[in-house]
Amino acid sequence: MSAPADGSGERDRLFDPGLQPERTLLAWRRTCLAFGVASLVGMRFTMPQLGLVAVLLGILGAGLAVLAYALAATGYRRAHASLHGTGLLDRSGIPLLLATVAVLLVGILCGVMLLADVVG
Repeated sequence: MSAPADGSGERDRLFDPGLQPERTLLAWRRTCLAFGVASLVGMRFTMPQLGLVAVLLGILGAGLAVLAYALAATGYRRAHASLHGTGLLDRSGIPLLLATVAVLLVGILCGVMLLADVVG
């Protein structure tokens, strides 16, 4: 199979045979999906005790997971272009920061749920 005449075949070609950037992207997608689901499930189980606070924390956690998902895809495209251009990996830490904040929100929601159960 020959490459397209416009040269886009070289740009779309995978960088390395180990596919590390692709595996990293897939890991980020699974992690973000898990954070989003955990936020919404946590919201569902804490709504009777916390009401609107549970809804806000659940939606915020799920929103951060969606944002981290989108940023991971953008980071993959940037890393892919960087590896093909300079041979060096250029990555941002923003998806990791958003994933950490989402985990903290889920933890806070769980902690509040436990305290509400003990006190009430």
